[in-house]
Amino acid sequence: MSDLILVVNAGSSSIKFKLYRVAGADPALVLGGGMSGIGTAPALTVKDGSGALVENRRFAPDEVPDASAAQHHVADWLIHHVGDQRVAAVGHRVVHGGPVYAEPVRVDDTVLRRLESFIPLAPLHQLGNLDPIRVLRQRRPDLPQVACFDTAFHRGHPELADRFALPRALHDEGVRRYGFHGLSYESVAGRLREIAPETAAGRVVIAHLGSGASLCALQDGRSQDSTMSFTALDGLPMGTRCGALDPGVVLHLIEHKGMTPAEVGHMLYHESGLLGLSGLSNDVRTLLASDRPEAAMAIDFFCRRVAQAAAALAVTLGGLDAIVFTAGIGENAPEIRRRTVAALGWAGLSLDHAANAASAARIDGPGSRAQVWVVPTDEELMIARHTMRLLGRAAPDATA
Repeated sequence: MSDLILVVNAGSSSIKFKLYRVAGADPALVLGGGMSGIGTAPALTVKDGSGALVENRRFAPDEVPDASAAQHHVADWLIHHVGDQRVAAVGHRVVHGGPVYAEPVRVDDTVLRRLESFIPLAPLHQLGNLDPIRVLRQRRPDLPQVACFDTAFHRGHPELADRFALPRALHDEGVRRYGFHGLSYESVAGRLREIAPETAAGRVVIAHLGSGASLCALQDGRSQDSTMSFTALDGLPMGTRCGALDPGVVLHLIEHKGMTPAEVGHMLYHESGLLGLSGLSNDVRTLLASDRPEAAMAIDFFCRRVAQAAAALAVTLGGLDAIVFTAGIGENAPEIRRRTVAALGWAGLSLDHAANAASAARIDGPGSRAQVWVVPTDEELMIARHTMRLLGRAAPDATA
């Protein structure tokens, strides 16, 4: 019987997982699911590789009050379901690899301590990413665990893309632009090479639009620049995160409004973005369905910022051959794509509106000066591939 690889993508309010069978050079999906609504309306949902429902269980809030409890429930379910089948390794999404890690790494005590030191750089994500690693190390210290980093895809940027206009000593200490969503960009870049190799070799901007949102400029499939930088706060406005902000605002809030750094941090991470703009919701679906002017303004603000960022990254690339939409909003919100491309109409971009409404793979209209694509991302598959390769279970070009 072939081995299994478990992939864990953990956050503060949800845990996603996928189980893959090691089959040849590429992993085959066995099942996938997750625990959502931790602490509020916990639910464990699992589907098999064909999409058929395997488990749909709801819990009382006090049964799954926090991420730690959720991890134990998920682990218990997987142990029962996997039975005698051998899990060869576990791959984890870890948001921040800091200045140290430019590729996936097998976790040991030293690696875990280093990753913990990066928690201040990604406080919303890093702690949640590392908790399942600790739980599994306690339960199964013999089980290989692999950390795959959202920052790694952006290593190797030109120096101009990585610098802040701050004293050089700070850059040497690690205060620099890192970029995030790298596993998603790597997934989409690989898929684009499969379906449109000539396009993938050119100047491409990928828009990863979800609760967290960023854009990345790629030349020949390699990251050249990104809208996120030192932390996952920068760049686009997001569900509850502010995006690019005059640093003077932070100083004003602390010096003149009397807010503590912790209070400012909570506001920028949890009370801003689409939620702050609309005063209604951080969910694009809710905002698009609302007739409140604040909701309409929030959507317009978001789409304008996406278009502005795409234009800026086109400067980095020296032109634009294609823009690719991905992630929850990018893949499933035709209206967001329509408004964003309309804002780039001055550059000659246009949509095939029927194709866009159907979320087809290619949605640019006749005569558009750049192609427009919708390409689903699969971060978990990338993690499984990296884990296989690190353990010597896949060919070196399995992710190509």
